[in-house]
Amino acid sequence: MLPDPGPEPAPHPGHGPVPWRLLPDHSGVGPDGGLTIADVPLLDLVAEYGTPVFVYDEDHMRRRARQAVAAWGPGVAYASKAFLCRAMARLAHEEGMSIDVSTAGEMYVALAAGVPAARLVLHGNNKSEAELATALAAGVGRIVVDSFDEIDRLERLAPKAPTRPQVLVRVTPGIEAHTHEYVMTGQDDSKFGLGLASGAAAEAVARLRRDGSPVEVVGVHSHIGSQVFALESFEMAVAVLAEFFVPLRLGELCVGGGLGVAYVDDEDAPPIPAWAERVRAAAARSGIDGEVRLTAEPGRSIVASAAVTCYTVGTVKEIPGVRTYVSVDGGMSDNPRPVLYGSGYEAFLVREVEAARPRTVTVVGKHCESGDVIVRDAQVPADLSVGDILATPVTGAYGHSMASTYNKVPRPPVVFVREGEARVVIRRETLDDLLLLDV
Repeated sequence: MLPDPGPEPAPHPGHGPVPWRLLPDHSGVGPDGGLTIADVPLLDLVAEYGTPVFVYDEDHMRRRARQAVAAWGPGVAYASKAFLCRAMARLAHEEGMSIDVSTAGEMYVALAAGVPAARLVLHGNNKSEAELATALAAGVGRIVVDSFDEIDRLERLAPKAPTRPQVLVRVTPGIEAHTHEYVMTGQDDSKFGLGLASGAAAEAVARLRRDGSPVEVVGVHSHIGSQVFALESFEMAVAVLAEFFVPLRLGELCVGGGLGVAYVDDEDAPPIPAWAERVRAAAARSGIDGEVRLTAEPGRSIVASAAVTCYTVGTVKEIPGVRTYVSVDGGMSDNPRPVLYGSGYEAFLVREVEAARPRTVTVVGKHCESGDVIVRDAQVPADLSVGDILATPVTGAYGHSMASTYNKVPRPPVVFVREGEARVVIRRETLDDLLLLDV
């Protein structure tokens, strides 16, 4: 069992409506006071598709993708682990982004969406021989080398590839970004990459560039972590990487992803253009040639705030002097981030998006875990009741992509909305689907 939620939360100072900046770009208020996204009333959408349901503002994501391409150039890759389906892969590709895939499954989905293999970047700290063979046969554009074992595999496989593979070497710069320990990746103690301080990165580059190597080293890759708000962390990483990178005279440096997004009222995140500008300035100060292709791999910042998740309130359980539990029809199976990272979210009622939220409750899911908490100290309208449609914003990243069928709860559908129209891009799982893998 997961830990108890703890004592009754103190009153939250912000009792006003859900902050508008946390909602998708094309959010509005309908004549009845309910939330609309892209001119689609969410209460109507819920009536048609049920709950839980992920609702994505398609043009919000397209706008962010275009921002990324304008800021970083055409080499910028969408980090598909944030959210991936065929419709999402097509969207990112149509807007000019490459796509970062980290498993054979992500690669398969991107290729099935019609994304050219040359526009894929293959990551992973433990790429299997089969995954590498598939990538090489398909002609994946970049492979990010993560270990000496992977170099061994590439040396066996690359001579049989139709074209000479282009690789980047993933380097751990020894930078500890200010974020949750589970999503820190740039420190020396990391399962990812090859360390600068230990000399592993230099050894890997030398081995891959030796005479007769079956691969072409085109650049260096780094990633310091996820949900990073302080752009200074990226500047520090660039300064450290430059000492290693400049003497190599390579043409490409990728700073990875990790740009944070605001999930709650008191958070503020830098925009994609500011991120790119600061990295470019740091690169120039560090002596990196202006002709080097500086690139990145945003994921969360493309999709997170594009979506809301709608739930139906099933139970309101008030425990006098302790807390009020509001149970909804989803939970940790569609949003595991609060359980994994202690992540915070806001909550509001779809029927009155501009209503004050003076009531403090704990929004929980329907799973058999006491730690199945979605919002620990949620502020909601005073008249919240059973049957209401409650929504959490900023659920476009690492919700559906990390979803499970725990307790055999079918996964929710994903609906894209655009210009007054809604379309299902991932259907709701059925009970029959839960038996598909049984033999």
